[in-house]
Order: sequence, then structure tokens, then C-alpha cells
Amino acid sequence: MFERPDVGERAVLVHIDFTHHEDSEDLGEFRELVTSASVEPVATVTGSRRQPSPRLFVGEGKLEEIRDAVAANEADVVLFNHALSPSQERNIERELKCRVLDRTGVILDIFAQRARTHEGKLQVELAQLEHMSTRLVRGWTHLERQKGGIGLRGPGETQLETDRRLLRERIKSINKRLEKVRKQRDQGRRARNRADIPTLSLVGYTNAGKSTLFNRITTSTVYAADQLFATLDPTLRRLELPDIGPVVMADTVGFIRHLPHKLVEAFRATLEETTQASLLLHVIDCHDSRRDENIEQVEEVLAEIAADEIPVLQVFNKIDMLEDFEPRVDRNEQGIPVRVWVSAVTGAGLELLFDAIVERLAEDVVHHYVLLGPTDGKLRALLHEAGSVLSEEHRETGDSVVEVRLQNRDWQQLLSRAGVTEDSVRLDSR
Repeated sequence: MFERPDVGERAVLVHIDFTHHEDSEDLGEFRELVTSASVEPVATVTGSRRQPSPRLFVGEGKLEEIRDAVAANEADVVLFNHALSPSQERNIERELKCRVLDRTGVILDIFAQRARTHEGKLQVELAQLEHMSTRLVRGWTHLERQKGGIGLRGPGETQLETDRRLLRERIKSINKRLEKVRKQRDQGRRARNRADIPTLSLVGYTNAGKSTLFNRITTSTVYAADQLFATLDPTLRRLELPDIGPVVMADTVGFIRHLPHKLVEAFRATLEETTQASLLLHVIDCHDSRRDENIEQVEEVLAEIAADEIPVLQVFNKIDMLEDFEPRVDRNEQGIPVRVWVSAVTGAGLELLFDAIVERLAEDVVHHYVLLGPTDGKLRALLHEAGSVLSEEHRETGDSVVEVRLQNRDWQQLLSRAGVTEDSVRLDSR
């Protein structure tokens, strides 16, 4: 047994290429993750194997190389760019006599640093406790050194059983509190649905520029930085769009390659804003060399949370990093906007983005030339009051032709308030 030290700030990174794995982790992205966790990578150990060792994940020779790197660089922690089983993590720690974290542990650490709201902190704690619950046995000689704010005291096997019970109770408590948060979110969502307010949800790979774009569009001050998982907590803002009226825009947590399933489950309440959206804005870093792979990863997570049937408008961001590239809108064979090229930093292409959003949401917009007589004054007044009148032409007969454009829901509400049916409205054919 050994005394498990606190996680330090100097890390040795370990990345192994497995010949039978087609979809391997990216070392460059892992370095970004580690840097985002405020840890200094002091050495990187790489290698290749046919498959992981059941006991130590790596071979004896590679383990010795890692041990030498730890000693030579006075590292405090070894970070694996892979998912380790609890037994592998414990065995490696026992051999290296230092703290070991796998890829999921690194992501959890970043999440713990970045969560700001009550909901975000609850979600992170839930994911941490579920991850920790499989890693308690025989990791510490004195369990009172285990941190996490769950009141653990005393060493020994009895304490381990107490520890498991406390974890179960804490997880149960957090799930209840998160369920309360979900109900509160559902109430707000139902209110928006009753008012027929469309929701735009920003999704995308982490560090694609979602929060920067969100700030540009909504003139908000959401924290944005050139790092992975800069923001975790969902943020909602109200916008007014021409022809559409009020819409709600949601900025959500970024996705990442092989996002652990437990994290997806823990953040399901946050991601529900995505599943209920009218339109998804899939923000993509067009300058990233792994752009296509990142798109696939986001689509996989969307499918996992049952959001893959929602209409999507791709937003290719960071065109300011491409040479001689102008903003543009790409359309499909039916002429529908499917992709907009913009720069959230410079603001280039945002007008095209607004136009594309309006066009995608305006599939339920009515555009009529309404023939109004002297007795239709109430309907005419309501149309003007709603700001839906584009033009008005008066005729010698005393009738007038009013050109209107508005959401179908608003059109139906106006007809109801005016006390007329859609069949009774006279339309001018043009």
C-alpha cells in the first residue's frame, strides 16, 4: 500500500496507439485538455501495442519508461489519454507511487473548475461521485485523507463500507435535486411552448467558438476563452428576429471526442435545452484539421441524447483564420440554407447567419395579400398593431389590400382576436 498524494501541477502524459483501434484518441487534443486543467505537461510518453494489458494497461518496459519520466521531471501525476479501469488505475499507482488519472478524470477535473451555477455544480459532483464510486477500494491507507466534502472519517475496511453507503446516499440526494432543477426547466420550457417561442440551441465541439458567437449575437457577456470547456453552464437569452418575433437562444456545454457516457448522463438536464430546440446551430471550427471528425462526434452525441431529428444549420466559424475567404451561405438542392461561413471574432457573415436563421424558422411564416373592407377595421388594426403590415394599397371601391407577413401562429391568434375564421378572410390573388 502507499499514501496517495494530492494531485499536483506537473504531469507526465501517456498516449498509446493501439493497432486494432481505428478511432484512437488525439494526443494534441489531450494536451489542450491538460492545459485547460491548469496542469503543466513536463513529459510525454508514447508507444504502440496491439491491445491494452489487463493489469497495467501498458507493458512492463513502457511502465519503466513512465517511472523514469516521473523521476526525471519530478512529476506529481501521470495522466493517461485513455479510459482506465479502476483496477488498472490502482495497479499503475502502486507501481509508480504517484497519482494516476485517466482521460475521464481529467475532463471531470476541468468540469469541476468551470462549473459556476448551482445546477452545473450538482451535475459535476454527480459525475465525480459516480466515477469515484468504482475507485475507492484499497487506494488509500487512511481514508480520512480522501477529499470531496462527503464527511469520510477513519481508516480500515469498515470505513470502506461506510464510504460506499455515503456515496450512494449523496448520489441519491443529488439526483433528487437535479430532478427538481429539471422540473423547473420544464416549466420554463412549457411556458415558451405555450407562447410558441422558437428556441435556437448552439451545439458543437468544444472550443469551436460557441460562446463567442453567442456573445456576438446576443450582446451577452458569457465567459469565452480559447480553451476546451471554457463554459459549462447553459445560458438563455431572448432575441427579436424580423418576421419571426421573439426567439430564445441557448448556449450549451461543448462536446468532445469519446465524451464519457456518465458525463452525458450527468449533463442530460442541460442538454435537454438541445433536445427541445426548434433549430440547432451546429458551430464548427472550419480551421481545425480534424473538422470532419469533430462533426461526426457531435452528431453521435446528438443521436445519443435523441436530438438527431431536429433541424440543423451548420455554422462554419473562424473564417478569419483562413486565407482570402469571404462569408457565404451554402444551400441544398431545395434552396434551403444548410451552412453559413462566419467569424464570431470579427463579426463577418453574421448578417448572412441571421438571414439564414430567419429563413429556416420562417418555414411556418404566412405571406398574404388580405382584401379588407370597411367592416374589417378590427382585423386591420390588429395587423398594424402586430407590425406585420409590409404595404397597404387603397382602392376606389373603399376596400384596401394589405400585404402581411408573420408567423402562422400569430396569424391564427390575430384572426381569433378579430373574431373571424381563416375561411372568411378574403385574399387577393397576385
